[in-house]
Amino acid sequence: MKNPRLHQPVMVVEVLDALAVKPDGIYLDGTVGGGGHAREIASRLKSGLLIGLDCDPSALEIARTHLREFADRVTLVHANFAQLDRVLDELKIQSVDGILLDLGVSLTQLDTAERGLSFRLEGPLDMRLDPTQELTAADLVNSLGERELIKTLRDYGEERWAARIAKNIVRQRRIKPIETTSALVKVIEQSIPAAVRSKSRIHPATRVFQALRIAVNNELENLQTALTVGCERLAPDGRFVVISFHSLEDRIVKRFFRAQLQAGKADQIWGPIRPSSEECAQNPRARSAKLRALRKA
Repeated sequence: MKNPRLHQPVMVVEVLDALAVKPDGIYLDGTVGGGGHAREIASRLKSGLLIGLDCDPSALEIARTHLREFADRVTLVHANFAQLDRVLDELKIQSVDGILLDLGVSLTQLDTAERGLSFRLEGPLDMRLDPTQELTAADLVNSLGERELIKTLRDYGEERWAARIAKNIVRQRRIKPIETTSALVKVIEQSIPAAVRSKSRIHPATRVFQALRIAVNNELENLQTALTVGCERLAPDGRFVVISFHSLEDRIVKRFFRAQLQAGKADQIWGPIRPSSEECAQNPRARSAKLRALRKA
């Protein structure tokens, strides 16, 4: 797409309230993206520091441009948020006052056909958020056994028609490898009854593409790691803020935060906090967002 849509950060006011940014604090944005949330955090710092991580090098370049005026208080690093432990060690930082994870895929990534993240755009079946990693969606689609495919589509996409889709994927790839987004969409559409497709409010490929993206990028396991390590690296009274966009992510965050509270490692949790009706009207992608926050004891 020649003119990708402008990505709008979600629930900016709510994020800032939850983080309770201190001018001299140290904050980590584990999904810096285009720098929308990061810019608002950095603007509230004086002697403090914002560390911005992203596994997508192109996102870091965009963030570097948007955060140029705050270069004296922002450090950007190419890393997945699951690697925050290593990043903080390398920066010789023991603890941080706040962590933000915005788990949504950016519009810039979705609108780049070469990334293969959108079922609406013709492109290679890639789906890597970090293009430096080797595993792609095409690798999974063309190599996983039928049972493994069913499990992936059910566990990560909650796809009702997983068995039929997996069976047809295996059948099709015997004829020719499935290497493009459109080729996969065709198999999916042929697998779901027309009556079901006509009544569905979402595109028939939505859940399959979500499942493959999660599997390719190891998203749920990385989230669990980031939550565990992140809480360990939070300073006392530090805040952990997570914005999720589907039930699988939100369930992990909810259970983890509750467990921290029950164990006495957190003294307060908030959420789910939903975007206002005004924000949803201006930015329809915000409708599925849920914000949860934790304060370390």
